[in-house]
Amino acid sequence: MAQSLSLSSSPATPSIPWQTRIAVIFQNIGTLTLLLLALPINATIVFISWLIFRPQKVKAAHPQNILISGGKMTKALQLARSFHAAGHRVILLETHKYWLTGHRFSTSVDKFYTVPAPQENPQAYIQALVDIVKRENIDVYVPVTSPVGSYYDSLAKPELSRYCEVFHFDADVTQMLDDKFALVEKARSLGLSVPKSFKITSPEQVINFDFSGESHKYILKSIPYDSVRRLDLTKLPCATPEETAAFVRSLPISPEKPWIMQEFIPGKEFCTHSTVRDGELRLHCCCESSAFQVNYENVDNPQIREWVKRFVKELKLTGQISFDFIQAEDGTVYAIECNPRTHSAITTFYDHPQVAEAYLSQEATTETLQPLVTSQPTYWTYHEVWRLTGIRSFGQLGRWLRNIWRGTDAIYHPHDPLPFLMVHHWQIPLLLLNNLRRLKGWTRIDFNIGKLVELGGD
Repeated sequence: MAQSLSLSSSPATPSIPWQTRIAVIFQNIGTLTLLLLALPINATIVFISWLIFRPQKVKAAHPQNILISGGKMTKALQLARSFHAAGHRVILLETHKYWLTGHRFSTSVDKFYTVPAPQENPQAYIQALVDIVKRENIDVYVPVTSPVGSYYDSLAKPELSRYCEVFHFDADVTQMLDDKFALVEKARSLGLSVPKSFKITSPEQVINFDFSGESHKYILKSIPYDSVRRLDLTKLPCATPEETAAFVRSLPISPEKPWIMQEFIPGKEFCTHSTVRDGELRLHCCCESSAFQVNYENVDNPQIREWVKRFVKELKLTGQISFDFIQAEDGTVYAIECNPRTHSAITTFYDHPQVAEAYLSQEATTETLQPLVTSQPTYWTYHEVWRLTGIRSFGQLGRWLRNIWRGTDAIYHPHDPLPFLMVHHWQIPLLLLNNLRRLKGWTRIDFNIGKLVELGGD
């Protein structure tokens, strides 16, 4: 597969106001400058790690060729490391836009490919996958997808299954799991707890809704993935009917882009990752969560684990699935949405020796792997540095220092240090330079998934 050596882009248009151009230039150049200042520190850490530690080599009894997608994301790097540590050969892939991923330099990655973006040309994407699978004699394909990509890997499954196992759901299952409203309806039909929910295809449905008899507020969430608005948890109704109407009409709600209006149940938020085969819960972790989550520490929550176990058993699922839950004050857990793909919480398995077996073993098991009790919480150093700017008291600083002391960076590993350097000082800077060239801004840098979060982005 030919590797793309440049980022696809479109030139800046003359209609951009000069104030916006200046703001974008300062945003991108300022961030590039900060990353450049940090480069000597990271380079020193990586060089010392390279001198002291050596990659560990393990030979599996029955080594397999594993293809992993989503190469720009930390969760793909984590899986690559887990399979490599078990003695398997790992091939990593990404779309052409992210040819620059720093994870391709990992000692756990034997080969790296780029493929067309599936949403732009599904058939070319599927054919590219088939070509890689045949060329590398792949035994198992483990998709690590973006929200957009999950469905396209399901579409590719029938063709790919002629040559290898595809550890992913069929297209109809993926569609149901990815649809926030269809998911709650399915869970409710199985007798599992979910919030009261309504499918919204027009702003008037919300404006005309009678909130007077409701015990809880509601929130609106786009059913198609929206990387920016997904963090907006505005409670409805607003202070006045006019404010409610103005807010709802500001959202791109339509029959083609439906939303879900969901009961907002007060309680503690949790997120999960589960690896399942033939309805068995093989691997599972549960972490406290928030709207933008970049810290993961496993917590043992039997109610959530049993909810997930029952759901995947009833549907006889094989693949990777993650849920968001709210646990109310009375202890009841409510699933609020599902993502039929790998969750970043899998980084909590960074030192678990049986991850590959949980994916590959064909033998039935009653054991569910969870992160080791000795595992440290995972974080992303550059997200934590950014959080320093919001600290306003010694108490907050103390908590931040404790989190750093107790945890470990999800990208850095002493036996595989180069991704830590290349993500922060190659991958992200090249994306920033591309946005600078196009005079395009961004709302956030997500070092976890290795991209700039943009309005209308991927």
